Amino acid sequence: VSSHASTTWLIQSPPPAAMKSQQKLLRSLVLVAACLLAASVLVDCFVAPHGVPAPRGAAVQMHAGGEYTGFVPDMQRRQLMNFVVVASSAIPVLVLLGGYAWYFFPPVSSGTGGAQTCGDVNGNPITFDSWVKGHRDNDRELVQGLKGEPFYIISTADGIKDFALLSVCTHLGCVVPWVKSANQFQCPCHGSRYDENGKVVRGPAPLSLALAHTSVSNGNLAVAPWTEQDFRTGLDPWWK
Repeated sequence: VSSHASTTWLIQSPPPAAMKSQQKLLRSLVLVAACLLAASVLVDCFVAPHGVPAPRGAAVQMHAGGEYTGFVPDMQRRQLMNFVVVASSAIPVLVLLGGYAWYFFPPVSSGTGGAQTCGDVNGNPITFDSWVKGHRDNDRELVQGLKGEPFYIISTADGIKDFALLSVCTHLGCVVPWVKSANQFQCPCHGSRYDENGKVVRGPAPLSLALAHTSVSNGNLAVAPWTEQDFRTGLDPWWK
């Protein structure tokens, strides 16, 4: 991936989501399913009182006033019908909710916080030697980093900087390109701007770009979660 090719990455990318939020959503879905199951057990609330015999007859009979006196399903049949209605409604609803949850909050590995090898546009590992040979000082290029998200690796005269930048804009999740002539990351969607270290300098983005540690593991570039204080702002990392 070259600096020019960085624009071939998807423009829209979901903002980073916290693991706790995903687990909370899944717990909510389980709770909804449990409530629906409980509702199916409580179908007795919708049936006639016990002890009232149901009139039986082969033909529909009507009194002069229009009162129905024909066949009425017994208690067990009415319970079965209510259960079928609740179950047939709950199943498609849960399937739809699960599909939306899976799309917007895909499951991710909890991991152990260790380094993850960087990949190129095809997912192949990027060696440190090939990176140094193909880049000059202050070059920035997108790689597949943590969870497969696009991170910028920043070159130095003899290697790479010790941090990488997540290229996802903190406003609405667009991938932010590096504009070398302005020495800034500039979001093409709504005009947010970040300095050369990813610190936000103009909104509407409310936060700086997320950081990750960089390293060389078995000859390949690697990134690891950044959990300590953000050196650009002196604050705890918002992406933690």
